[in-house]
Amino acid sequence: MAATEKLLKASGVLYTDRRNFYVDPQVTKELWTDVAPFTTLISNQEMRKVPDPVFKMFEHRNPWVKQKFVINNGGGYTIPDDDTGVASVAIDGIVGLASSADSSYVGLVVEIWNSAETTNRGCAVITASSTTLTLKSLANGAISVSDDDICYIVGSAHGEGSSAPEAWSDELSVVFNSCQIFKTPLQITGTLQAAVLRGESSELARLRRLKGQEHKMQKEKAFLFGMRDDGTGLDLQDGSTSDSFNDAGRSDADGNLIRTTYGIVSAINQYGDSSGDDQSVFTVDGSYAYGDFVDDMEKVFQYVPESGVKRAFCGAGALGYWSKMAGSSGLAGNSGWTVSLGDMKRDSLGFNYRVLETPHGMLQLIPTPALRGPYNKYMVAVSDENLFHAQYRPQQYQTNIKTDNAFDAVKDQYMSDEGVGIQLIESHHLFKITA
Repeated sequence: MAATEKLLKASGVLYTDRRNFYVDPQVTKELWTDVAPFTTLISNQEMRKVPDPVFKMFEHRNPWVKQKFVINNGGGYTIPDDDTGVASVAIDGIVGLASSADSSYVGLVVEIWNSAETTNRGCAVITASSTTLTLKSLANGAISVSDDDICYIVGSAHGEGSSAPEAWSDELSVVFNSCQIFKTPLQITGTLQAAVLRGESSELARLRRLKGQEHKMQKEKAFLFGMRDDGTGLDLQDGSTSDSFNDAGRSDADGNLIRTTYGIVSAINQYGDSSGDDQSVFTVDGSYAYGDFVDDMEKVFQYVPESGVKRAFCGAGALGYWSKMAGSSGLAGNSGWTVSLGDMKRDSLGFNYRVLETPHGMLQLIPTPALRGPYNKYMVAVSDENLFHAQYRPQQYQTNIKTDNAFDAVKDQYMSDEGVGIQLIESHHLFKITA
């Protein structure tokens, strides 16, 4: 018998070296098919080519939405029920008006409330203004006024034949952000590229697909959680900012400037208010009741124009929380809640969502793979009108980027220079669920 001759075996025995273990040798299943719904949405909603990797945006808050000031007289006094008025009323806490009392205040009609906004003291008209105000009662009776009372503007009234009051105006605000350079390389040897493989017929094609998803996920996380050195100026809604515009960043080992973009979750955390009419940051704890839910949703949907529908990107834990709250048979139903959560649907852009009905509008809850770990129970509801995808250089696939010395391999990379534009931070809302 020749040395290379195979030994005879029993009939019907499977030869190990001739077996094919693969049900479908050219198919591999992948997790995370909906990799980056946030990036997908803003890219399709509004993509803007920016002229510089550091870009500015104008924003403006209409002053007529909330016009008020606070009385700062240091004690109580009375506006008499006659035409003599009360002079020398100092004010502070000015919103939506000239920054200090001047003749532009003359003719304004104010409704006076106590500091807790629970007692309406009556109306008065401002008849003179320099550094202080002269008020005359319109309440058909004297008005007792205390320090820190709040005066809301309810119109204006001027004398017959009177002159126009002094005009005033505000200025546009400027906010800013940066694009950052994303690079995701891939490499295989020439030998592996030429091999005939099972599972995936081309390892280069598999890595291209894998690294393309990785590149997109890195952008997704940057657009959500990234931070920018020296900020973005988004705290201008309170009339001041600690950020100054510059080409900010850090240096790499070779002294090259590294620019980064400020993500929406980080921006709301940094610049959003956690209380008040402009609240952007909400905490949902074990004591959270249906009344809290209604009040919070009023703030989420308060700004116009709004379509009545907002998109909310959720971690799995946040989506699970609202699921437990929904329906008469759920935890919420047993506690008096009446939250309605729709079935899972598929958006035309390729991601799943469920609709959460609120008394003030509809929230599209979009499961977001990047919201995992410490962000598992986070939900960020964004305003489409005040958010966009900034692109300085579009994503490109660069091939054979390493060729020196007859390099026996293929090295490619995905590269892009992109960021996110965020305006009017109070129109975006972040929910942190701790329950």
